[in-house]
Amino acid sequence: MQPLLLETSERIVAAAERCMGRRGLGVSVNDVAIEAGLSRRTVYHYFPNRKALVGEVLRRTAAAFIAAMEPYVDRRETLADQVAEVAVIITEHREDIEFTLRLPQRSDSLLATVLTFHLDHLTDSLVEFWAPRVAAAAQRGELRDGLDHARVSEWLIRLTFSFALMPPVVVDLDDAEAIRALIRTHLRGITT
Repeated sequence: MQPLLLETSERIVAAAERCMGRRGLGVSVNDVAIEAGLSRRTVYHYFPNRKALVGEVLRRTAAAFIAAMEPYVDRRETLADQVAEVAVIITEHREDIEFTLRLPQRSDSLLATVLTFHLDHLTDSLVEFWAPRVAAAAQRGELRDGLDHARVSEWLIRLTFSFALMPPVVVDLDDAEAIRALIRTHLRGITT
């Protein structure tokens, strides 16, 4: 992409992030165009519709979240400990703006938005995050034989998302060790 085109695209996305911070997911292309100091036509040149623009903001938010948690996860030696670390990170940082969209409504969290907008590419990026870790666990002999690694990766995403979406019932979500113990105990269905 040419530098000017990239610069304009970045400008639009930055404007969309600011607008979403004030207006939530109900932001319009017109709002973004005004914020960016561009015409609506220019915004539509880069993003064919509002869903594509919101999707790009969400993609970037998810990428930042993955990049932020990756070093913590990769310090753990086993898959169970890596999954536990993600659950702890999600639980500890549910409210941190570093890990969330800066949206005014609680219902506009990244995870709720992914569910609402059915942004499959975000789930795909999380599967890509888990795939090499699942493969490495299989090579270390941690997984039962015959498991489909892509399915395991998807299951891990569903498991870890639940820590952000569901209130605590039995496990104290403020206790990182309790979360780790829960994960280690219940991953035995896939681990050896």
